[in-house]
Amino acid sequence: TVTLTEVWGRDVKVTMVLYFLSEVVHPPMVIYMGEDKHENEELIRWSFPEDIWFHVDKLSSAHVYLRLPKGKSMDDIPDEVLTDCLQLVKANSIQGCKQNDVQIVYTPSTNLKKTQGMDMGQVGFHDQKLVRTAVVAKKSSEILNRLNKTKEERKPDLREEREQRDKLERMEARRKEQEERQREKEAAEKQKAEADLRSYKSIMKEDKMKSNKLCPLHNISLV
Repeated sequence: TVTLTEVWGRDVKVTMVLYFLSEVVHPPMVIYMGEDKHENEELIRWSFPEDIWFHVDKLSSAHVYLRLPKGKSMDDIPDEVLTDCLQLVKANSIQGCKQNDVQIVYTPSTNLKKTQGMDMGQVGFHDQKLVRTAVVAKKSSEILNRLNKTKEERKPDLREEREQRDKLERMEARRKEQEERQREKEAAEKQKAEADLRSYKSIMKEDKMKSNKLCPLHNISLV
């Protein structure tokens, strides 16, 4: 059985967060959510830019997040993983869990907007065009049972995790910048060397031509 520690490479450690593994893909993908509106506020604040946020449309529900690998977007979510997220959101809505054809909204966490006067756990969106919808026809006990078998309750330091993530990203950006500067330096040196070589060959050619003019060949008759 794969653990969350193996998926993320380290343990997470003071908000209660519920973690699940979507094992329909390899490696498994992490889905997480808060227990109540207090946790939801912390998740909104410290979620990763790679996270996709899910919520039942126009009804109260848990805030569910899917953590994507870096460089991936909503377009890259496997259908089976998307279904897992949708089922989990529906199951964690007091009203939605009792209804059929429940509409779910989802968007990148970076599109979530908090404004003054909003209730705890309430969010808006920066760009409505980045919000997608999906309908869950009915509950799937099979999917929910599979997900619940992977559930882990933890109290991670969400701020520390986000700051560590951002620190690593800055380090990676600096490394790439240094590599790019080195490549540019090497390319400039190569270009200069090639230009110097062309210049040298040109001078040698001119010197040879001058030498031929100063020392003409004489016709010699042999008897």
